[in-house]
Amino acid sequence: MRALLEESFRAAVAAADPLRILAPHLPPPPKGRTFLAAAGKAAASMALAAEKKWSSNLEGIAITRYGHGLPTQRIRVVEAGHPVPDEAGEAAAREILQHVKRLEKDDLLLALLSGGGSSLLSLPAEGISMADLKAVTTQLLRSGAAIQEINTVRKHLSAVQGGRLATACRAPVLALIISDVTGDDPTHVASGPCAPDPTTYHDALDVLSKYRISPPAAVKARFERAADETPKPGDPVFRRVENRVIATAHRSLEAAAEVFARENIQPVILGDTITGEAAEAAKVMAGLVREIRKYSSPFHPPVALISGGECTVTIRGEGGRGGRCSEFLLSLGIELEPGVHAMAADTDGIDGSEDNAGAFMTPDSIKRASSKGIDAKALLAKHDSYGFFSALGDLLVTGPTRTNVNDYRAILVA
Repeated sequence: MRALLEESFRAAVAAADPLRILAPHLPPPPKGRTFLAAAGKAAASMALAAEKKWSSNLEGIAITRYGHGLPTQRIRVVEAGHPVPDEAGEAAAREILQHVKRLEKDDLLLALLSGGGSSLLSLPAEGISMADLKAVTTQLLRSGAAIQEINTVRKHLSAVQGGRLATACRAPVLALIISDVTGDDPTHVASGPCAPDPTTYHDALDVLSKYRISPPAAVKARFERAADETPKPGDPVFRRVENRVIATAHRSLEAAAEVFARENIQPVILGDTITGEAAEAAKVMAGLVREIRKYSSPFHPPVALISGGECTVTIRGEGGRGGRCSEFLLSLGIELEPGVHAMAADTDGIDGSEDNAGAFMTPDSIKRASSKGIDAKALLAKHDSYGFFSALGDLLVTGPTRTNVNDYRAILVA
C-alpha cells in the first residue's frame, strides 16, 4: 500500500513537471528580443524547458529557492530565500525589473511563474526595507492566514507584484503559470506580477488587523497612505498581457486517480480546494472514512479518497517541526485509531520546516508509536508531526521536485 501511495504521488508531480508540459505553450519568437523572467520553486525547470525549445535569442533570470537550481546555458538561475524573502531575491528582482523596463514593443516578456514566487521575487516598494518585508512575512506565516490573504499584503509592499511588473513593460507579456493556489487565479500565484489585482491597501490593512499583526512603522504608514494603488481589472495595460495557467492541482489529482484505477481501487477526487486548519480538515476526512467503513456509503470500498488544496497550521508558542501535510496525517491517525493507509505530501517536495515532502500513515502507526513511548496527541499539540513520523521511519523524502501544485493527500479505505 505504501508503494502504491507513493506511485500515486509521483504521478501527481509528473503531471506538473515543466520539462514535460511547458513546451507546447511557448509562443513563436517575436521580431525583437525575448526576456525570460521566472520566479518560484519551478523557476529553474521552467527556464530549462524554455531553453530546450526556444530556437532564437533568449536571455533572462530565474529566481528559485535555495537547493532548487538547475544548470542552464542562457538563463541565469539565482537561488534565494523562501518562505521568508532575502537580499538575494531582492537583488535579482531589481535586475529583472530593470531589464523589463528596457523592452520595446517588438520584444516579448516571457514570465514563468510558480508557487513560492511571492517570496522569491521580492523587491520591496519604495520606503519599505527588506527587514520590514521579512518581519511582516514571518508574522503572516505563523498566523494561520490563507495564502490569498498573505499575498494581498505582499502585493501592496512590492515594486513588482500585484501587476506592477506588467505595468513596467512596454512589450507584450505572456505569463505561463503553474498554479499552487486554490481556484488557480493568476493574481495569487507568485502574488500576480503580471495579473490585475482586485485587492486594495484597505484589504491589506484588514488582513493585518484580522490576525493581530503589528507591522513595522513604514509598512503601517504605507498602507494608511494608500497611494500608488496596484493596477486593477480593466486597466488598459492588460490588453497586451496574457496570463495562462498550464498546470493545476486538479490535473495532478486526476493523474493520481489513474494509478488507483489501474489497481481496481475506486478513486474519488474530493476536490483541490480544501483549506482550513490541517488538524481540523483531518477530522472531517476521518468522519467520511468511518461512514465508508460502517455503511459502505457514500462510496463502496476499496476506495481511494484523493484531495488537494492548502491547509494551514497556526503556530502557538515556539512550535515544533513539520508542516501542514504531516500534521494532517497525524491528526487523521489519532482520529481513526486503528487507522488506515494514507499519505499527505507537498508536491514541491518540502513540507514545512524540514526536509521531507510529507509522510505515510499505516493502520498501526499510533500503536507502533505508543510502543516506543511516543505520545501522538502531545506531539500534535506541539506541532511536532515531523518528530512523530521520523521516529517511525515513515517520512517521504523526495528532495526538490522543482514544481508545485499544492498539497496531495490520499486515504485508502480497504
